[in-house]
Amino acid sequence: MSGQRVGYARVSTVDQNTGRQHEALEKENLDRVFEDKVSGKSTDRPQLHAMLAHVREGDTVVVYSMDRLARNLTDLRKLVDDLTARCVEVRFVKESLTFTHGKPGSTARLMLNIMGSVAEFEREMMLERQREGIQLAKREGKYTGGKAKLSAERAADLREKANVAGVNRAALAREFGISRAALYVYLEKAKAS
Repeated sequence: MSGQRVGYARVSTVDQNTGRQHEALEKENLDRVFEDKVSGKSTDRPQLHAMLAHVREGDTVVVYSMDRLARNLTDLRKLVDDLTARCVEVRFVKESLTFTHGKPGSTARLMLNIMGSVAEFEREMMLERQREGIQLAKREGKYTGGKAKLSAERAADLREKANVAGVNRAALAREFGISRAALYVYLEKAKAS
């Protein structure tokens, strides 16, 4: 009896679309797909944890690309090593690489290290360019740290609703069309005032 074929897809934000990944994964005859819409900078992702808890010996995890599983080499190697140690096969569609317990394959291992390093490098370069752009914009007086999403009146309404005992902060953020992080910024500004 062969195991399940389980897919994993990830994009960095809720605004991004996993369509390209799902299109490739549909050809893999998967039993189930786990999807995260969160940065790959760490492995602290709800659906990644759910997928890791779900798979069993004999299963195959199929991921569109290595950088969808992890954005740094250490995490990528640890995830692949942990899965293969549990006798779970790991297959990367874009790179055409498969990792199996007991068959590390020197070429596949080299490619994992190279591609993982490239993904890590790309992320570091993106962050560096972002920091440089912000510094330039600050020097030119064009950077204000982002625009407030809520008017003063709506922010006051938010703070009033947030003070009600037992209110769900995530639901409140959705109601006002802001992230939970932005909600806490608005609440902290109120405390500082």
